[in-house]
Amino acid sequence: MSEQIDPDQIDPEVRREVADEQAYVDQVYERLDEAAVAAQELAREGHGRARLGHEGGLVERDAMVFQAARRIAALDAAHEGLVFGRLDLTTDEPRYIGRIGLRDADREVMLVDWRAPAAAVFYQATAQDPAGVVRRRVLRSKGQQVVGVEDELLDAEAAPDDMAVVGDGALLAQLSRARDAYMHSVVDTIQKEQDEAIRSPGRGVTSITGGPGTGKTVVALHRAAYLLYTDRRRFESGGVLVVGPSDVFMSYIERVLPSLGETTVTLRAMGEVVDGLRATQHEEPEVAALKGSHRMRRLLARAARDPVPGAPTEFRAFWRDQVLTLDPKELSGLRRQLLSSGQRRNRALGRVEHALLDLLWARVSAQRALDRGREAFNDELGDDGPVGDFARAWWPPLDAVGVWTWLHQPDRLRRYAAGLFDADEVDRLLASWRSGAERNLQQPSVEDVPLVDELRYLLGDVPVDTVGADDDSPRQPMSFEREEAEQRALRTTQRTEDDGYAHVLVDESQDLSPMQWRMLGRRGRYASWTVVGDLAQAAWPLPDEAAAGRAEALEGKQEHRFRLSTNYRNSAEVFDLAARVVQVAVEDPDLPEAVRRTGVAPEHRVVEPADRAAAIRDAVASTLDATEGTVAVVAPIARRAAVDGLLADVIAGAPRLRVLEPLDAKGLEFDAVVVVEPDELVAESAAGWRTLYVVLTRATFRLVSVGTSRRWLDRIEAVGVTESKPYRDR
Repeated sequence: MSEQIDPDQIDPEVRREVADEQAYVDQVYERLDEAAVAAQELAREGHGRARLGHEGGLVERDAMVFQAARRIAALDAAHEGLVFGRLDLTTDEPRYIGRIGLRDADREVMLVDWRAPAAAVFYQATAQDPAGVVRRRVLRSKGQQVVGVEDELLDAEAAPDDMAVVGDGALLAQLSRARDAYMHSVVDTIQKEQDEAIRSPGRGVTSITGGPGTGKTVVALHRAAYLLYTDRRRFESGGVLVVGPSDVFMSYIERVLPSLGETTVTLRAMGEVVDGLRATQHEEPEVAALKGSHRMRRLLARAARDPVPGAPTEFRAFWRDQVLTLDPKELSGLRRQLLSSGQRRNRALGRVEHALLDLLWARVSAQRALDRGREAFNDELGDDGPVGDFARAWWPPLDAVGVWTWLHQPDRLRRYAAGLFDADEVDRLLASWRSGAERNLQQPSVEDVPLVDELRYLLGDVPVDTVGADDDSPRQPMSFEREEAEQRALRTTQRTEDDGYAHVLVDESQDLSPMQWRMLGRRGRYASWTVVGDLAQAAWPLPDEAAAGRAEALEGKQEHRFRLSTNYRNSAEVFDLAARVVQVAVEDPDLPEAVRRTGVAPEHRVVEPADRAAAIRDAVASTLDATEGTVAVVAPIARRAAVDGLLADVIAGAPRLRVLEPLDAKGLEFDAVVVVEPDELVAESAAGWRTLYVVLTRATFRLVSVGTSRRWLDRIEAVGVTESKPYRDR
C-alpha cells in the first residue's frame, strides 16, 4: 500500500517541481471560480428575463437557465483533481490536460479537455513514437493541492539539460492505492491500447475484450464520456444507456461518469432495463438457462395470442327477430384473422368490435333486420350494446406483466411449452414462479425481466385515444425545462417505441442470454454500441446460442475490435492461481499479463465441517487486520444467508467489508477476497469453474479460501499457465 511521506523528507528537486505545478494549478482554479461565478450570473440574468412579461422572455429565461445549470454542474463535477497532466513538447509551450477545458480571460487555452484531439497524444505517445512529446507528467492531487508528480521522459535527445524527471511512474503509483467502495476514473493513467478503444469511431460497434483486470469497464465508461464530448447533440438528445450485471455493480461504477463531467447518462442494472420494473433476485443457474434460452421466444409468442383467462367463449344476442351467435371455433378463427400478418394484440383493439359486427351482419337474414340497415345495426349492437360489451370482455387491453403471470398457471404453461420444453423443464419453471410467490416477490426475477419485455413487444401498445383533444388550440412555445422534463417522462412510459437510445454500452456481455440480447437489441436498434466482455468469464452455459443472440442484436453494424492485454488489477501471485483455475474449463483462454508482484501468496485453509464457521470468522478477521482497503467475502448462493448471519456483527463494525454471491461480484474489485467453500461454488452451475475464476480475480492483493474440501486445488495442480496471446477473433 502507498504510505504517507513526510514533506521534509522529499527531495528538494521534487519539492521544487511540485511547487511550480502548484502555482499553475492555483491559476487554473482561480479561473474555474471565475467561470462558476459567470455561470451563476448567467442563471440570475436568465431568471430576470421572466419579468419581461411576454412569452419570448420566458423562452430566453429557460434557455439561459438551462445552459447555465449545465455549465455549473460540469464545473462542480470537475473540481476534484481538475488538472492531472502536462505535456512538454518539442514545438510548443507546455500543454496542461484536465477533466474539462478552460480558457483564460484573453481566450487563451489554460487547460485542454482530456477528450479533445489535442489531448490524445498524452495517452498515445510512447518512447518508440514520442509524437513530439519530450516529457509526459502526471500531477497527483488531493483536492486542489498537488501532492506529487510522476514523469516519463519519452524523447531524451530533445530534452533540455535542466529538465527534471521525477518519480517511478504514475500507473504504478495508482496500482498501489487501496480501494474504496467505488470505481474511480483513470483519466490520468489511461494507457495507449486503452486510449485507442476509447477514441474508436462513434458509429457501429466497439468491442472491448480482455481478461480480468485489464480495465475494460473503466475504459468503456471513459468512451461514453468521450462520445458525449465529440458529438453531444447526437448522444445527449438520443440518450446513452449503460447496462451492467447487477445493482451492486451499478452502485460501484456510478461515480465515474459524473467525475468526468457527464451527468446525463442512464445507468441500469440488467434487472432494471424495462421501465417500471426493478428486479434484484437471480434464478438458480439451471432455471436461468431455461428462461434465457432462445426457445422462450416461441413460448411467449403462444402466450401473447392465447385467450384471456375468464373471457367469454361464445356470443349470443337477439336483434330484430333473429338470434345471432358465434361459437368457440368461429371466435378462434376471428382471433387468427385479427392477429394475421404479425399484428400485435393491443394494436388490434380498435378493429375487434368492427370485425365482430362485420361477421355478425353477414349472418343477418330476417327482413325486418335488413330493413333497419347496417348503420342501425352498428348503433344498437356496438359501443354500449351487446357486441361492444362482448368485445371489451373478449379482447381487453393486456399488460405484459399480467400476461407473464399466465405462465405461472400449470395448465397454460404446459400448453405453451409443448414441443419446446420437456416435462422436467416445465416443472423447474413452475417451481421458480411458485417459490417467488411463496417469498412474496411481487416483481419478476432478473431473468424474468427480458420475458416481460418480449411480451411488451408481442402485445404492442394500446392505441392512443385522441377523443376530446383540441386540435384547433394554438401550440404554446415549449421551454427548455419542459422539453427536458418531457424527455424524462418518455423514458418512464410503457410505450415500446420510446425505448431507443443513441448509444448502448453493455458490460459483462459474455453473460447475456439470448433473451437479454433481444431486450437490449430493441434499445439499440439504431444506436452505436460499446460491448465489453471476456468469454473465459462467461456464466451463460450455451456460448453458441448467446453468440447468435448477440449477432441478431447487432445485425448490420460494423464492428471495431480492441483487445486489452495487461492485467493491472491482480498481483501476479493471485492471477497465476486464477489462470490455472480457468484452464480447467476453457481451452486456450485469453489470459492477460499481470504486471505487479506483491510477495503475498494466496492462502488456502482446509478445515473440518464442524470448524467451518470459526474458520470463516478467523479468516475474515485476519484479512481485515492485514488489509488497508476493501474486503469481500464471496460465498456460494446456498450459503450466502448463513454467511451474512455469521458475519453480521463484523460487518456492522467494518463498513469496508461486504458479503456477496458469485454473480454479484462480477466487475468489482477489492483489496482482499475471502472465498467460502470453493468446491461448492464450482458445483453450483455448469459454468462453476469460470465463476470461480471470476471470484478469484476480484482480489488485487490478498486472497484467502476457506473450505471443507480441496478437490479444486488437487484439480488445478497439474495445470500450467498459458501465456498471454496476441488478439484473434475468439
